Amino acid sequence: MRVLHVVDSLEFGGLERVVTDLAIEQKRIGHEVAVFSLQATTGLVGELEAAGIPVLIGHKQGSADLKLLRLLRRTVIERRIELVHSHNFVPNYHAAVATWGLLWRKPTLVSTTHDMGTRLSNARLRRLYRWSLRHTAGVAMVGRQVHDRFVGEGYVPASRAVTVLNGIPVERFGWSPERRERARATMGVAADELLIGAVGRLVELKNHRLLIDQMPALLECEPRARLVLIGSGPLHDELQARIDALGLGDKVRLLGQRRDVADLTVGFDVFALPSRTEGLSIALLEAAANRLAIVATAVGGNPEIVRDGETGLLVPADDGSSLMEAMLRLLDDPSLRVRLAASASAWVREHASVATLARAYDAFYRQRMG
Repeated sequence: MRVLHVVDSLEFGGLERVVTDLAIEQKRIGHEVAVFSLQATTGLVGELEAAGIPVLIGHKQGSADLKLLRLLRRTVIERRIELVHSHNFVPNYHAAVATWGLLWRKPTLVSTTHDMGTRLSNARLRRLYRWSLRHTAGVAMVGRQVHDRFVGEGYVPASRAVTVLNGIPVERFGWSPERRERARATMGVAADELLIGAVGRLVELKNHRLLIDQMPALLECEPRARLVLIGSGPLHDELQARIDALGLGDKVRLLGQRRDVADLTVGFDVFALPSRTEGLSIALLEAAANRLAIVATAVGGNPEIVRDGETGLLVPADDGSSLMEAMLRLLDDPSLRVRLAASASAWVREHASVATLARAYDAFYRQRMG
């Protein structure tokens, strides 16, 4: 099958990571795959190209870029694309416009909704997305909560909606004493320190400030605790200023964007995800695959990965005291950390591998091409 994935960009992020891994797996099993990025981007482009997957860049200028739409349409025609797979709202609108009216070799358009749709509070985007869905053969949701929201609110008819859990290349992940020791040495973490870590863009919805704000009280109870945040974003300076204002010094560090995230997180004692909203978090899947004890907020798709008391601990969103208590509970109980981490690792390997993801999308494609 000739497949074209359409994304906003290929900068480092959960959506971009899952599209990259899916495209590479699809090529491995025999599909002809290309990726079209609306915006100028670097990020994961090199990884795709190294796997032999062409990446086309639209260099998007403004909200109505006719040059981009012509390039996307020409790409579909010249590559004889059979199926266009868009990822989230703006790419789906562009893909629908670019393929609208094609009479010869018209491809099937499908889409994946990767989050709970907070951007759809914008009325114009909401209208454009609803229009594009009229030209979309099927929509995959990355979790049950996402599915229930978009079907329940009338965006997507139930007959065209399916749930396809995100997947990761689980073979890249795994805990060992040697990997843990190397990771902690790289991050400058002492053997007796207890490390809490988070991975994600430094943006409001990820709510890293809540995590930072719990550290003074947490350190009073457990002086060996340390916190690292991996990721970049517009809140970097604000979060660093908060760390300085609380006098946390080197007990809380921002590590920035890293290419070796999987190698670093294996050095965590606790993985924390304090987000206000999530689809089905790739960072959370990777933490589970790296055999980490997890505390996460009970939002979006998080409860589909973290079953409270079984594969991790869940806390309410924006509840600092519950977050601190859960982190302290894990830091104080090594046997609990081991038990939860082992269960999380087993779950992700059974339910959320990239091979499972590719098989699910194959079935979805064939059903929608009908």
